Amino acid sequence: MNNVLRSGAQSLQTFVSDIAEGFFEVVHNGFALIGLAIVFVMVALMARPDLQLAGEQRLMAWLESRKPAPEATDLQPNAIERTTAAHPDELPRQQAAVAYWLSRKYRVAVEPLSVLVAEAYEIGRKTKLDPNLILAIMAVESSFNPFAQSHVGAQGLMQVMTRVHGDKYESAGGVLTAFDPITNMRVGVKVLQECIARAGSVEAGLRYYVGAANLPDDGGYAAKVLAEHSRLAQVAAGRAVPTLPPAPRAQPVPVVAPVVKPEADDQKVALLAGS
Repeated sequence: MNNVLRSGAQSLQTFVSDIAEGFFEVVHNGFALIGLAIVFVMVALMARPDLQLAGEQRLMAWLESRKPAPEATDLQPNAIERTTAAHPDELPRQQAAVAYWLSRKYRVAVEPLSVLVAEAYEIGRKTKLDPNLILAIMAVESSFNPFAQSHVGAQGLMQVMTRVHGDKYESAGGVLTAFDPITNMRVGVKVLQECIARAGSVEAGLRYYVGAANLPDDGGYAAKVLAEHSRLAQVAAGRAVPTLPPAPRAQPVPVVAPVVKPEADDQKVALLAGS
């Protein structure tokens, strides 16, 4: 009986040992095959860069497909780079006073106005134009709405006629930048400079700017801009100036004009800078 049990135990031990050896042999051979496959793939990729690129693209696509879908309200950490806003307390006292006054009068947040005021002063320094004149034009033209558009197509803060002055936006990326506040301001100032140079004075240049150079009346546009400019100059000087509700922008009064030469009519169209 003992011999039978001993024989059975030896048989079982031999069976288990054979299974273990077979398992390790299979695993060993499997790893060897995997290693050979890896070496083969690496050699193939080194010989064929196009296969490597295709493999990387497929791998990235596979990984991207398994990423959780982003929430519709996810915020981007670089959004601040696209934001036209600054703290007014960081401005010089004169500019901060102008920004706060415009904010109260036109009911616009002071933070974006701070950027516009600082830019107007910087442009004014470079172009020898009074920054408060630039701000006064924006106030009368758009009430500081960077997305404003008139019925004839004048756009942005300074209501520049994009179809007339589209070439001035090319270096910034095209006419859609008319709705970027800083770009619109810079283009508007270029147009204003041209108008003043052609007319010979600021008041006459404003008539050109509004497209009323060949009309007997500019609808009070120049007077409103100059009045707002005067108020801003007083604010910048530290005086207390009341904030009255902004008046609607004046339009040139259409009149039945006599027949003019074609070249004069062409000049009028070319001078349109806002409406």
